[in-house]
Amino acid sequence: MKLVQMHTIDDLIDGCKAGNRLAQQKLYNQFSGKMFAICLRYARDQMSAEDILQISFVKVFNKITEFKNEGSLEGWIRRIVVNTAIENYRKNIKLLQVASNDNAAIELADDTIFDKLEVNDLLKLVNSLPDGYRLVFNMYAIEGFSHKEIADILKISEGGSKSQLSRARQILKKAIQKREVGYAKSY
Repeated sequence: MKLVQMHTIDDLIDGCKAGNRLAQQKLYNQFSGKMFAICLRYARDQMSAEDILQISFVKVFNKITEFKNEGSLEGWIRRIVVNTAIENYRKNIKLLQVASNDNAAIELADDTIFDKLEVNDLLKLVNSLPDGYRLVFNMYAIEGFSHKEIADILKISEGGSKSQLSRARQILKKAIQKREVGYAKSY
């Protein structure tokens, strides 16, 4: 079997559409790092993130013929990864409790406090959130979903989505303030 050198994304896509394992491996190698970071934001732990990543790439390779070269391949793969992470969350939702309160008052946190953190520190804090809060925070603040979209996807009310986001921000704000107090005492 002759191995063909793949030079462009279009070559990789064509190879994947043809079922070429080398093209699939190269595509996986090119995008798995970024996609794993997304999985980590949604997953409870590293092993769950690895599972989500693997399931996502199986879907990518099974659906690659549906990619029409409209928009970026990375964006298309990212959407599959996020949807897979959400599906994983839904499967486990019976074990998790997502608070939903339609009458919750939305109190926005002082977002300037988030500006003082390094990205890795913020991601660690986000990953420490309870599952429901983390999911809504990721979908809204990072992925850019609207509260209506989140409500439809998670089968909760818009008020529940807003409440989850508000509570996530409050928890993050308190954790950041606690860290700042800890740093100030150490000096």
